[in-house]
Order: sequence, then structure tokens, then C-alpha cells
Amino acid sequence: MRTDFSRISRLPPYIFEQVNRLKAEARARGEDIIDFGMGNPDMPTPAHIVEKLVETARDPRANRYSASRGIKGLRRAMSAYYKRRFGVELDPDTEVIATLGSKEGFANIAQAITSPGDVVLVPNPAYPIHAFGFILAGAAIRHVPATTPEDFLTGARTAVRHSQPSPLAIVVNYPSNPTAQVVGRDFYEEIVALAKEHEMWVLSDCAYADTYFDDASPPPSILQIEGARDVAIEFQSLSKTYAMPGWRMGFAAGNRTWGRRRHERHAEHRAGELRAKMT
Repeated sequence: MRTDFSRISRLPPYIFEQVNRLKAEARARGEDIIDFGMGNPDMPTPAHIVEKLVETARDPRANRYSASRGIKGLRRAMSAYYKRRFGVELDPDTEVIATLGSKEGFANIAQAITSPGDVVLVPNPAYPIHAFGFILAGAAIRHVPATTPEDFLTGARTAVRHSQPSPLAIVVNYPSNPTAQVVGRDFYEEIVALAKEHEMWVLSDCAYADTYFDDASPPPSILQIEGARDVAIEFQSLSKTYAMPGWRMGFAAGNRTWGRRRHERHAEHRAGELRAKMT
């Protein structure tokens, strides 16, 4: 029976699985462990959220299939969050979709937009799904050093110039996991300009947007930038803000139609390159 599955073999070891294995071995030896592995919350989910879950679980209508985009009331609440937190108005019917956390959103969009051989720019260091989702989808990953936001911008410009074919997408993650670095709107302005110049998607992981110390300067959203909605999709998660990682709730927000046009143009460009190589 075949066991050499090519896409799985491309994946590096999953860091959290490695940490869990080492942790289990240490505990088996009787060692006392302070677990910093998964960043699990040390506080309960807010009581009013738990109470709403209990109320909903007792409603027999909750046993039915949900809408594929997420129920309308949930999408309205997500849109209201963007208006309240970022001053960005989103259409809950066309620009918001519920996901099983931001990780599932990244994995699904990788499968949806990627063709084998597409190039995707990913920060390094980064949360594993930023690269893993596209590796499983057959993409070629270009790791861009992200020791500082400035280094990431410089590296992204260099990677775009030297990538063949032109990158399909660039992943950004601020506030960053694992470095905790933050950026201002000027960073996103440069990313949006770079993406428009080279017709790339921008996939923004904004799961830590509400984890900050300076109330006078909360982390921005890329969707606050003029023209960003043309090129960007942003992923949010309730896990970090509301101590709900096990609930698997998140959403994606951004322009509904631009991505389809961009993907069609990208496919046409790649087809032209292949025809040129064959002649």
C-alpha cells in the first residue's frame, strides 16, 4: 500500500505536535511542566457567552444545518465589530463569511485559490498554517524574513522581483505570532501598493488585533487602508480576544469579487508562460 503522499511529505514537522510529545515524555518521567506550548487562555470564556451557548443548545432548531456563509445574525455582528473597532463598513451578505477559526479560513482559501506551482510569500517566523495551507495546496513557498516589519517589506519586494511566476499572494500577520510585533497603517499602505503593482492577493491574519497594551494606539486592520478592499482578505478569530480557542469561531472579511478576477488573470498569465515554454 502506498504511503509516500507527496503533499504530506512536503510538510515540515508540526511544532505543536513536537512540543506535545516532549511534554508527555517529561511528564511520564515525573517532571513538573509549565506549559507555554499552545498559548491556551488561563481565564474562562465570559459567562454571558457560555450562557448563550447553553440557551442555543437547548433550542431544537440549532440541530439543523447552518448556512454555508454563517448565519446572517452572526455575519451582521462581525460587520458591526469592524465598524466599531476599525471604522470599516462591511456588507455582511457579500464581504463577511464565518469560519472555524482563522486557521480553517487560511487552509480553505489556500485550497480555493491555489494551483500547483503558484508562488506564495510567507513571513518567517510565522504561525504554521500560513505556509502549511499553501504547501498542501501545491504552492511553492517563498519565506520572507520577518525579524522586523521593515525587513519583511524589503524582503517581500526582493522576493517579488525574483519569483517566477509572479507571486499569487502574500501573507501578513500583525500583531505577529510568534514575534508579537505590531505595525501601523503606513506598513499596510506599502503592502497594498506592492500587491496592486504586482496583482497579488494580500491575506492578513489579524487574529491578535485586540491583544495590545497601548489603548491610544490599537493595532489597525489592513481594510482601513484606501484601496485595500480591492486586494485584501483579512482573517479574524474569537479565540484570542474572548478566551474561546476550543469553540473554533472566526471569520474572513474582504472584497468578494476581486479575487475571482485576479485568479482568472493569474491563470491566464500562467497559461501564457507555459505556451511560451512549449514553443
